[in-house]
Amino acid sequence: MQHLEPKLVMKHVLVTGASRGIGRETARALAEAGCVVHATSRSPFALEGCRTYVLDHRSAESRANLVASLAGVRLDGLVLNAGALVSKPFTELTQQDFDLMGQVNWSGPALLVQSLLPLFAPSAHCVFISSMGGFQGASKYPGLLAYATSKMAMAGLAESLQAELGSEGFAFNALCLGAVQTEMLAEAFPGYTAPVTPIAMGSAVAHFVLRGHETQAGQVIPLAKTNP
Repeated sequence: MQHLEPKLVMKHVLVTGASRGIGRETARALAEAGCVVHATSRSPFALEGCRTYVLDHRSAESRANLVASLAGVRLDGLVLNAGALVSKPFTELTQQDFDLMGQVNWSGPALLVQSLLPLFAPSAHCVFISSMGGFQGASKYPGLLAYATSKMAMAGLAESLQAELGSEGFAFNALCLGAVQTEMLAEAFPGYTAPVTPIAMGSAVAHFVLRGHETQAGQVIPLAKTNP
């Protein structure tokens, strides 16, 4: 696991979508680095060394409950990792499919940031976990149109929020991840084996949320070994 310097201990970081995969390993890496980790998922779960909460990006009430549970906390970092996937041909996509992709991968995270702004510590760093499918110019794949376009919108959040709120001292970046061996990858690309593990990517994301804003803000950054 990538070394995270001891001076970074006791920072408060919120990680969404932390019950499995990259989110879970990011939360673990941050906890091992000495951070106070607030981890969320759509369903109740346990994660050793972390404080866990239920959060559904589609629900304003769920967002409000999370903010209330974090009363008194000052967030140094936020990793918006929770996401959903719809894999089907464009001609079969429904209004419900687009609504789900938009709410979970784009508007929900944006509204969560809006709700959490009063809890941001000075120089807080917000990292959106996008995908290479959402990186302009990267390869796109049949069946993933709704997912890819929602992730492109997520990447745009980082650029736009930096323009709007960067002057307050906050930093917003998006990481467009390549193939990582997760359940979501297996759903999108059955039978494909990724060269990167969730542990390796989680460590990289943890390091970035703690240090990346020292050199980058308002950036959409590819973090990929392969695509897919």
